[in-house]
Parts: sequence; structure tokens; C-alpha cells
Amino acid sequence: MYKSAVYVRNWQYALKKPELDARLVERWEIMVQQHVRGAQALAAGIAALPDTRSSAAYTQAAWRFLNNERVGLSELAKPLLSAAPGLLDAHCERYGLVMHDWSRLNFGKHTRKADRLKMTHKSDVGYELQSSVLVSDVSGKPLVPVVHNLVNDTQVHTTMHARPREHQKHLDELSERIGWIDARGWDKPLVHIVDREADSVAHWRKWSAQGSQFLVRAKDAPQVCFEGVPVKPKDLAERLSYQSAGDVLYHGHTAHQTIAQAKVLITRKAKPKHSVDGKRVAPVAGKPLALRLVVSRICDAHGQVLAQWLLLTNVPDEVDATTIARWYYYRWQIESMFKLLKSAGQQVEDWLQDDALAIAKRLVVASCACTLVWQLAAATSPQALDIQRFLVRLSGRQTKRRRPVTAPALFAGMWMLFSTLTLLEHYDVDQLRQYAQFIFPNRYGNPKDV
Repeated sequence: MYKSAVYVRNWQYALKKPELDARLVERWEIMVQQHVRGAQALAAGIAALPDTRSSAAYTQAAWRFLNNERVGLSELAKPLLSAAPGLLDAHCERYGLVMHDWSRLNFGKHTRKADRLKMTHKSDVGYELQSSVLVSDVSGKPLVPVVHNLVNDTQVHTTMHARPREHQKHLDELSERIGWIDARGWDKPLVHIVDREADSVAHWRKWSAQGSQFLVRAKDAPQVCFEGVPVKPKDLAERLSYQSAGDVLYHGHTAHQTIAQAKVLITRKAKPKHSVDGKRVAPVAGKPLALRLVVSRICDAHGQVLAQWLLLTNVPDEVDATTIARWYYYRWQIESMFKLLKSAGQQVEDWLQDDALAIAKRLVVASCACTLVWQLAAATSPQALDIQRFLVRLSGRQTKRRRPVTAPALFAGMWMLFSTLTLLEHYDVDQLRQYAQFIFPNRYGNPKDV
């Protein structure tokens, strides 16, 4: 049986607290349904369900909800956190994978947003989204966003805390995020996966000291110690023996993956990027840190290396190198979430809310809609597979043969399903047929009483 309904009930329970009355909970439920659709840049507002209420009424209700002081960001995120343990148990075998990344939301043309952050240049303004997504260690499918931070010009609105926080450097903020997620005490251990921006020995030592397990992509040059000799990871990769890991797709074409690994020691000093009184902080020595270097190479039919990943991890040896490489490959799922939010589903950069807090609240609601879609996409029961096919057909979307079910198609299909059910609750079939006859008489017969 497809378990999505169970998790939705958990979400509803998470919101039913004394400070959130039944009307606010109902508004949240409606808004989640309104975000289960494929939005367009010219229609990125909150959609109106086809009942007897006007679009203006829905817009006003959404505005009141997003600006209600009783609806806090951390309170809105509790349904996502309440869903995480069940999803971790249902879809993860040994570990839960948590993908971390940053993404800019550009609102250069939205001058009414007075709290926009200047990111690189005067026209690159908006907010920065910092997110963590739980992913299955078996299938690599995304399960639920567990943290969202939205950074404006003065502070950070976060789902982790009731009040905004001060700005931090990326990796300092990430350390706090990792520690907070690990403190949830879920049943399976977590592995935190980050791209090359997390190549920082100071933070590796900090994460290891607090008991966090991580997998990061290393840069080519910073030295590691192998068999007592300092060496650059890219040079060490040339000296290792590789084993076949099977064929993979690389830019749509079949390629071959090979894997190698080595035990390395990190002995170098940390180099903080921040400064004090305008002077750069001196390098900081630390205890040697034992890690595994896993090298994943993608080669063509002639053995030419097309791509290479240098991965460093403190995950125990019981997880083999091929699995480590596959887990890092799953990191693209957080990029897919950003794409779903920005261009392939929610069109967040066209939202018209006036400040970062309202945008952040709506992002959490949209994340609940994403989680509904992901739950269905991750389910493998016969009933779930039948629903997937039905929703893709209902969406009218074209999908590739090797990917017959996609998140945008499920979004569009769910919206059609919810809209149809709402329509049938407020209009009878004969009335709908009369409307269709008037618009398209050659298809539905002659219109009556017009």
C-alpha cells in the first residue's frame, strides 16, 4: 500500500498545536495542494483551485497566511521533519544520505523586495537558499528537505530556529546545519555529502570531532599524506590500481566507470579565510585526520578519462569504494530540487512576496508539495506504480522512454487530479457538459439553453 497518506496525517498532526488553530491548518493543507502544479514564469502566483471562490480570495488568504506572525518558519517546517524518520526507515537501507548545497535566487527586477542581498555585482541581487535534502542510499531518490535557510541583506531566516540568525561564512553555517540535523537522533546514521566548496581541513576536523560522517569532493592540489609522503590527490590518483565498476551514462552516452581507493592522512594546517582587523588569520595546526581517498573515473571505450572525482570520506570501511562513488553521484538530486523550485516546477524567482521571510515560508509549503511528489516517485508497490502512470498520462507531459516518470510530470498530474476532484465537489457533470457544449459544439453536441 502506498504510504503517502500516513505521512500526510503526520504532517497534519505536527501542525495541530494550540497556537495554530484549525483554520490555519486548513489553509496550510490548501496551499500545499496549490503548489502541486507546474508553474510558469508568467503564472508563478499561488494557484486557485476550481471551486466557487475567486482567484482574488485565494490570493488574499495566502497573503494573510504568509504574513501571519503565528505561522513561524520553524513551525511550518515541522511537518517535513516529522516525515523524515518514516521516510528514512522506509527507503534507506543502512545510511541516510543528506545532500547540502547553496543556490542563489535572483530577484534583480523585484525592487519592492527591500531586503535583497547583493551577491556578486549590483544587478546580482536576491536571496541565497541554503538547503539540506535527505536522499535514499539505495536508489538515490530524494525524500524530503530537512533544512532550508534563506539569506537576505541582514540576517538568515532558517527552519532550524524560531528567530532569524546572523550571517555566517558558508562552511561555518554548514557545520551548524550538520550538527543540528545529527542531533535529531534518527534511527539510521547519516552521511553528509557536499561538493568541492567543503574542501576545508578545519571543518573536516570539526565534523569528525563531533561524530559526523561526511563525504566531500576534494580539490586537486591540497596535499594529503600517503604512506608517510605528502602528495597531491590528483597525483596520487595516477598511482592507484583501478577496478571496473560497470557501465554508466555520461552526458547521455554509455561510458565505463573504474574505482580506486587509498588510506590517507590529513596533516596540513588549516587556513582560515576570515581576517581580524584586516589581517589574515595565521594557519592553524590540528590533529592528523585519517580519511579514505576514493577516486572515480569515467572512461570512454578507448580508456580515455572523461571525468574524475576525488572523494574524501570518514565513512567506515564496511562501505566499499564503489558505494561511496555511487553516493556522491546521487548528490545531483539536490541540484534537481533547486531546478524544481526555480525553473521546472515552482518558478520561485518569479514569486511576488515582498520579503525574504514570506518567500521562505512559501518555500517550506512548496517543499511539502515536493515531498508528496517524491514520496510517490520513490514508492514501488503495484498501486504506486499504477498511480504514477496515471498521473503522467493525466499531465499530458512528454517523457523519455528511459525516464517515463518525472517529478514535473507528477506535479502536473497531481494538480489535474486535485483540480478535478475540487471541480466535481462544486459542479455537477451535466453543468460541466453544458459548458463544454457551448465552447466546442462539434465535439460535445449542440449547446442547450444558450
